[in-house]
Amino acid sequence: MCAVIRVLLADDEALIRTGVRAILGAAPDVEVVAEAADGHQAVEQTRAYRPDVVLLDIQMPVLDGLSAAAELRRVAPATAVVMLTTFGEDEYVAAALEAGVSGFLLKSGDPYELMAAVRAAHEGAAFLSPRVARQVIAQLSGELPARRQAARAKVAVLTPRERDVLALLGAGLSNAEIGRRLFLVEGTVKAHVSALMTRLGVRNRVQAAIVAHEAGLLAEDD
Repeated sequence: MCAVIRVLLADDEALIRTGVRAILGAAPDVEVVAEAADGHQAVEQTRAYRPDVVLLDIQMPVLDGLSAAAELRRVAPATAVVMLTTFGEDEYVAAALEAGVSGFLLKSGDPYELMAAVRAAHEGAAFLSPRVARQVIAQLSGELPARRQAARAKVAVLTPRERDVLALLGAGLSNAEIGRRLFLVEGTVKAHVSALMTRLGVRNRVQAAIVAHEAGLLAEDD
């Protein structure tokens, strides 16, 4: 039997929390252990419950989502953070990356993406909703063609196997899932991920996933 993923849900809108809780409650491997209505509560609830994943609204009262994410990285480094965003909030994405979040998810997105994001974050993977990924890429630079060119140049130095791993990482797969897809043991995948992150000059899986999207390695980005 799979271990249950313990989730803390932080959003100042009760209706959003109710909807997300209902979606997560339908999954046998996920349990919402606590809720928070502001960033300060999210940090305190994380201290108390030690969830595996925190779903964190990027804009909240008392302590905003970005500040809360940074504090969570300090007080609970083993807890993964997935940012809940809406269109028009992409100006916060760069700062969220600096805070070390595990992914970005649209509140109005497909319920499947919500479940995929929680599971990916729990397994140490990065998750970017395809629509969020396009916003992220556009926001990080006003000159998208230049970013695509730079990303493709970075990817060009990778081995074919590293490019395969990067594409699957960009799709939100964990090391174990990548291994199954490419018929590799998980330790080999981990070594490939470490090597490609060094060669790409990125610090975490989300930044690597962004490079994968910018370079057009995912079908939906072509």
